[in-house]
Amino acid sequence: MNSPTPFSLSYSRFLMLFGIFLLCSHLLSHAARPVLLPSPQSVEWRKGHFRTDRPFRLENLAKRQAEPVLQALPCLKLHQDMQTKRVVRLELLPETTGDNPEAYRLEASRDTLLVQAAGRMGFLRAAQTLRQLQSSRGIACCLIEDRPAFAWRGGMLDVSRHFFSVEFLKKQIDVLSSYKLNRLHLHLTDAAGWRMEIKRYPLLTAMGAWRTDSLWKEWWNNGERHYASSRTPGAYGGYYTQEELRELVAYAAERGMTIVPEIEMPAHSEEVLTAYPELSCTHEPYKQADFCPGNEETFQFLKNVLTEVMQVFPSEYIHVGGDEAGKASWKDCPLCQKRMKELQTDRVDDLQGYLMRRMGEFLGQHGRKMLGWDEIASPGLPRGTAVMVWRDAQQARQAAGWGCDVVMSPGAFCYLDSYQDAPPRQPEAIGGYLPLEKVYAFSPTDGLPDSLRAHVLGIQGNLWTEYIASERQVEYMLYPRVLALAETGWRGTDAKEYGQFRERAAAHTGTLRTQRAVAAFDLRHEVGERPETRSTLRHKALGAKVAYALPYHPYYASTGPTALTDGLRGGWAFKDGRWQGFISKERFDVTVDLGRNEKIRSVACNFMQACGAEIYYPSVFRVSVSTDGRQFSELSNERFPFSADEQQGVRTLCWKGRAVRARYIRIQALPTAHGGWVFTDEIVVL
Repeated sequence: MNSPTPFSLSYSRFLMLFGIFLLCSHLLSHAARPVLLPSPQSVEWRKGHFRTDRPFRLENLAKRQAEPVLQALPCLKLHQDMQTKRVVRLELLPETTGDNPEAYRLEASRDTLLVQAAGRMGFLRAAQTLRQLQSSRGIACCLIEDRPAFAWRGGMLDVSRHFFSVEFLKKQIDVLSSYKLNRLHLHLTDAAGWRMEIKRYPLLTAMGAWRTDSLWKEWWNNGERHYASSRTPGAYGGYYTQEELRELVAYAAERGMTIVPEIEMPAHSEEVLTAYPELSCTHEPYKQADFCPGNEETFQFLKNVLTEVMQVFPSEYIHVGGDEAGKASWKDCPLCQKRMKELQTDRVDDLQGYLMRRMGEFLGQHGRKMLGWDEIASPGLPRGTAVMVWRDAQQARQAAGWGCDVVMSPGAFCYLDSYQDAPPRQPEAIGGYLPLEKVYAFSPTDGLPDSLRAHVLGIQGNLWTEYIASERQVEYMLYPRVLALAETGWRGTDAKEYGQFRERAAAHTGTLRTQRAVAAFDLRHEVGERPETRSTLRHKALGAKVAYALPYHPYYASTGPTALTDGLRGGWAFKDGRWQGFISKERFDVTVDLGRNEKIRSVACNFMQACGAEIYYPSVFRVSVSTDGRQFSELSNERFPFSADEQQGVRTLCWKGRAVRARYIRIQALPTAHGGWVFTDEIVVL
């Protein structure tokens, strides 16, 4: 082998050093760039910074419209010098240049900072971006042209199940608005507590705002669910006065957010119907969850309540709930039956449509629009009614087809009360598994034809608080997942790339934790999905036929008859399409046909427990084998005590022993005394 010449060696070394120089230059240039979230529609990075600590002159041609920018950059008031050539120019764009009030244009060079918008809201969004562009060196030089993809970018907080202070709500408004979210939906009423002062009906807060247990879970499951007064020893609850809510509305508006109030009807109203039982079908306290739609007093009550709500909240939309009405007494209530005859219907479901139409018409008479969960969708709703979709795209298609606008908030992607990481390592939650990646993957227009996509107002994340009793836990569940919704709501759904987004979300999560005292989940410690889901498991029952003595539930069928021998194991979410669910009397009883006699040493099944969804580990796991499919020998019959200590997890139950020959393997798993579901994903035979 020839030795390299001095020239070739030095040239190779030069190429290597030059490559390292280019790489370092690239990394340094990117490292110096601000981490923007949500990402602007268009950004062009340039070299250098506009130094805000040096003299400049201010040309505010937008006057008071540009006040948000001046508030975002207080240094603009400290270094003004009319003699310098360096300039900060705030300029109104003609409204004809665009119809989006939140659009803005921002250009920063070493000696000029130009911010343009059509009005205050555009300058506010520019100011929120400027805060992220700032560093100790000033504002990074760039050209940004930006506008939101969706008009509705929201977050919902359930303050009924657990009550949170006004100061805490203000803190969340500060954080959420900084990521350009523009709606805070407050779930103000539900069985667990009425949270808004209604002066005409003082019992709503004197009684309905207080309960006997501080934790919703204990109150809901103890069988009594009693309400109390504020003077009752140990009473838990609270409410917001109208003055407090007006102050909160103004606080949010200054930061570009609209507060959308929700008053539940006709269901989820146990607290109302205990305080005012005459509005129920039975007129008895502690008996009903649904208003009586046959009683004219119901409509007068709801109109009076909504009148006071509208006096406090200027929101274009008023949320009226409308979900999960049981209608248990409507079919037997004389007033309801009379109303049905007037409506010429024999369907109690039509009573809810009637109630919703009347409420929508009432709101319309006062210049407002009705918004409700997707159960309200029906033909003939008042013009302007919007539907908040919590189920799936089918409801969105139906509502949009009837002419309603929709806010997409499906539970599978937008219910932030689910576990965000491996459940055994997380604080107790209501169940399910919704990591940041899945939230980010959601597109609000998926499943809708092009002809209906214009009806999509936007996207919203919801935080129900049955299992979330503290302010710290609220923040832990909200952040960073709500940042993924902020990104989608502003940036849109084109060119999504999770790895790059996760880096930005991790950076902002760190800032929230260290600089803003937000108890966000730390992405650096994320465990992620069950590793078993990443590969297909090879075993002796792979592809074998399975006979079901008792059927799986059609809602949780997985891939049907092949699901338990396809080699695919389930993740942390029981709705991930890999778990099969059983709710019949004996729950789980299947026989696997291996096709021929085989030596087997082990039979195992994974089972899930998710207490919030009433899915429990089996109390009995039984394995029997046969060579002919008629005579079975029992290999194992183990019993397991019930424990709710593990709120959500996966457990492997297994027979393992000396090798036996068998073609047929019967597995039975019996439920606990609590009943509930049995969920399994794969029968593994070795």
